[in-house]
Amino acid sequence: MDDEPERLDALTRQAGRWLALSAAPAERHTTAVVAGPYDRVAWRDVYARSAALRELSAQLLTRHAHAPDLLADVFLCAYQAAPRLRERAVMAPSHLVHHQVVTALTQSPDFAALHRETAGDAYAAAMAVLAQGSALRGLLERSREARERTGRADRARQEAEAAATAVGEALRQAAEEADGQEEVPAPAAAAVRRAAEAAREAEESARREDGAAAQAMAAAVPGIQSAARNAASAAAEAVRQEAALMRAWGVDAGETERMPFEERARLAERLRSGRLARWAELIGRFRQMAAGERARKVEHATGELVGVTLGDDLSRVIPSELAVLGVPELRAVFAARYAAGELMLYDSRGEQGTGKGAVIACVDTSHSMYAEGPCGITREAWSKACALALLDQARHAGRDFVGILFSAADKLQVFRFPGDRPAPVTDVLDFAETFLGGGTDFQRPLGTAAKILEEEFDSASRARGDIVLITDDACEVSENWTRLWNEIKRRLDFRLFGVAIATPDTATASGSVLETLCDNLRTVDDLTDVHTTADLFRVI
Repeated sequence: MDDEPERLDALTRQAGRWLALSAAPAERHTTAVVAGPYDRVAWRDVYARSAALRELSAQLLTRHAHAPDLLADVFLCAYQAAPRLRERAVMAPSHLVHHQVVTALTQSPDFAALHRETAGDAYAAAMAVLAQGSALRGLLERSREARERTGRADRARQEAEAAATAVGEALRQAAEEADGQEEVPAPAAAAVRRAAEAAREAEESARREDGAAAQAMAAAVPGIQSAARNAASAAAEAVRQEAALMRAWGVDAGETERMPFEERARLAERLRSGRLARWAELIGRFRQMAAGERARKVEHATGELVGVTLGDDLSRVIPSELAVLGVPELRAVFAARYAAGELMLYDSRGEQGTGKGAVIACVDTSHSMYAEGPCGITREAWSKACALALLDQARHAGRDFVGILFSAADKLQVFRFPGDRPAPVTDVLDFAETFLGGGTDFQRPLGTAAKILEEEFDSASRARGDIVLITDDACEVSENWTRLWNEIKRRLDFRLFGVAIATPDTATASGSVLETLCDNLRTVDDLTDVHTTADLFRVI
């Protein structure tokens, strides 16, 4: 029979199934998340810029040949505003584990919280991928059998498609040898039958491998779901912590999104590893408390009525004085008394109005400020948190802020933050992290602060500045320096607030240096209670 010629149409009918498979093979995708070109560009860009992502990819490649595709999927489901997954049927079998991983991630309870922080933010999405690195390594290890089975199924499917293509090639060759005749030469017909048989066997093998892969995947699903939940939880916590850290240091989301990737990565690393990183919560509490006090602050508070006085403030004239205006003959008397400042006014006791000049924080960084207090909070951390809240206070009012770090007479460093421009976060961190060490001297930092206010008064005619001295100690000042200090203080009309942190009672007692110098002195013994300085932020 094999030597007898056969009709071409009969051979074509026999091989029709594999011809169809060869002509239109189903599209198989290697990415589970549907993504447009801009999303892909975002992933390639962040991958090129992040050494940590490339290192994680290299580590995962030792366990899984398609690890970069998995990382891209994890990134995209965090980055896209509304991630959409492909149907399992269109996935390449070798990437079905990826599909299951991403499905489990998006369905985990913590994904919504994670997605709120990462959607549209390539850096945050990349950080979420890195935070899941450990979980992804474990997940790939536990799903090894499923990945091997799906890999075999993928290869078997490719072999079946190649065999189907071979059927088509055999038929084309048979058609050429028939050369327009209905009968096909026996050798060509035999070649078609052999190709069809090979295609049939390849198809059966692919079907068996698909079944084995499905069983392996079903067995792996519970472990993948559990690992994905843990990964999403870890990523959400990492993203929340970094966002809270940024907010604590006064870096808003808009500012970080505008930063180049490398700059933002360096900033995040500095915030996480800096000397004051563990005091971020304290700094955040101070900023929140100061913001709350700003909401309560009134520029011209009338306060409690305590009597009657004389003056020309028409907003406080007592009713009997106003009644005089009703008598035409006495209006001239009212005008004369107003001009002389002799109208009877309600006298009140309220909070002093806020200043207009610069806010200057003189922060003691002597050795003793490094000592730990309650809850492990150092005096330095407390003082820097207070100073950063004062920076916020000044910026909110459009006032310049100056941070003066001091210790011994020969150790002093000045940080200027003009009120008419943004405060670079790197400069803020430099101010917060600088620690001079040494002894304590008040004359040089206070003298420097007074000179800065004098320069401001001479150049911009702004008076009523505020100086805040934050220290844990007291030191002597000379009589001559005190005289000069009082003179310039009267001329510039500035105020000196004192914050004494865990100081001996003698340092703040009546007649002490601190008590004499400061217009308003408060002591802080509990380093965990930020509200001990609340009133400071109402009057500055």
